[in-house]
Amino acid sequence: MRIDILTVLPELLDSPLQHSIVKRVQEKGLAEIHIHNLRNFTTDKHKKVDDYAFGGEAGMVMMIEPVDNAISYLKSQRNYDEIIYTSPDGEKFNQKTANKFSSFKNILILCGHYKGIDQRIRDQYITKEISIGDYVLTGGELAAAVIIDSIVRLIPGAISDETSALSDSFQDNLLAPPVYTRPSEYKGLKVPDVLLSGNFKKIDNWKMQQAEEKTQKLRPDLLDD
Repeated sequence: MRIDILTVLPELLDSPLQHSIVKRVQEKGLAEIHIHNLRNFTTDKHKKVDDYAFGGEAGMVMMIEPVDNAISYLKSQRNYDEIIYTSPDGEKFNQKTANKFSSFKNILILCGHYKGIDQRIRDQYITKEISIGDYVLTGGELAAAVIIDSIVRLIPGAISDETSALSDSFQDNLLAPPVYTRPSEYKGLKVPDVLLSGNFKKIDNWKMQQAEEKTQKLRPDLLDD
């Protein structure tokens, strides 16, 4: 998998993409992640990539020229399965979408910034607009990092125990059941007996029951799906 990122603040992505599973995936050659500074694609001598909005709207807008130049250049190098724009008014990101994206070969992510990007870019190039929640961030870089982290961990070989990812919350529209580790008793607090029984059928039934109860209590909306 190859992921290209277009951003006006590449420094914001340095740390999130150079640690933990995301780093190991790149070291194993399972994924390539390339960060591109949009300022390198502008013809403005001051490297300006934003301007005032027509119509008097408050806030600055990412200009069409540098974004068009960047996307056109990258598209000339390869075909993209998805060109994503991180935006608060995009489709709500979820596990189902992460699963789908993890099967792609090439993804391009354009990080939103300022008041947004010139609408003509959205109309011409963007195939999917993604939001990670109903709130506004300073820019789309952190949203891009979240999306990438959720995708690459699903690539076969990214996690030593691949069944771990399959049992994560949201994979089956249920929250994960409670988990415990040693010691089995701590300050009078005990691990449920069923988990120590060795009866895996009973354990699986207990986990399913707990997941359903937890989801009903905390996220009943997931059950509607």
